[in-house]
Amino acid sequence: MSFSIPPDIQSRPIAVIGSGTLGRRIALMMSTQGGEVRLYDQAQHSLEEGVRFVEETLPTILPSVPNSRAAQVTGIGELAAAVDGAWLIVESVPEHLDLKIEIFGMLDSLSSSDAILASNSSSFPAGRFISKVKNPERILNTHFYMPPLVRAVELMATNQTDPAIIDLLMEHFEVYGLIPFRVQKESVGFIFNRIWAAIKRESLSVAAEGVADPADVDRLFTLISGVTVGPFRTMDAVGLDVVLDIEEHYASIRPGIPDGPRELLKSYLAKGWAGRKTGRGFYNDYDAKD
Repeated sequence: MSFSIPPDIQSRPIAVIGSGTLGRRIALMMSTQGGEVRLYDQAQHSLEEGVRFVEETLPTILPSVPNSRAAQVTGIGELAAAVDGAWLIVESVPEHLDLKIEIFGMLDSLSSSDAILASNSSSFPAGRFISKVKNPERILNTHFYMPPLVRAVELMATNQTDPAIIDLLMEHFEVYGLIPFRVQKESVGFIFNRIWAAIKRESLSVAAEGVADPADVDRLFTLISGVTVGPFRTMDAVGLDVVLDIEEHYASIRPGIPDGPRELLKSYLAKGWAGRKTGRGFYNDYDAKD
């Protein structure tokens, strides 16, 4: 079944579902071309923090996006109201398959029939959570990394996604100051995350085995690779809970993945150390805020 591309994108809102670390950053980038951007979350505290993050950060990134203008950013705690009339809805909730299946079933029934439904999932192909969706041709993965610093976004279709959606977003996302990449075939981990998974897991193994501590791994990695941030500092930025969820998913589908990296992550999380967002992770030099 073909999909009718929304003809009135410029006059319709964009909705982001989930105001966590990545959700609020996606909303930020979507707020650079005027119009209305709605940020949804059931947790009022997270919702307020997300809206505040966008409002405070937006003026600093607008100069870097050509022809930019600030959007109206609205925090909404009721899902139907958040997606009403939206042309693009981006899901950014925790990496739990059952949750994503439920969310997409709800989005499919609550949204306009021509709304594009996108998932920011970093490990699940969108085809895994369309069992309750009646219109799967409008669903795809839009995997953002850590905007506004890293503006790459990978676009990946399911075997039912209308190709016109990928074509539209490949062109349209550039307007928002993003750099889109087309994933040529369905891939668990997309493009970069498959490469990053190997680096991340081996770094965790080195620390779990007592070969080196996280700070030395990062220092050596940055000296040799030329990048400015090492694997452990990067994991702190993502959130160790998110990193663990992704690793658990990989372990469930790829036999032979070692337990050590996941056990190390669990030991930090058991102490409440989830990374930068909690003020401490592999490093302890953060403020307890995003």
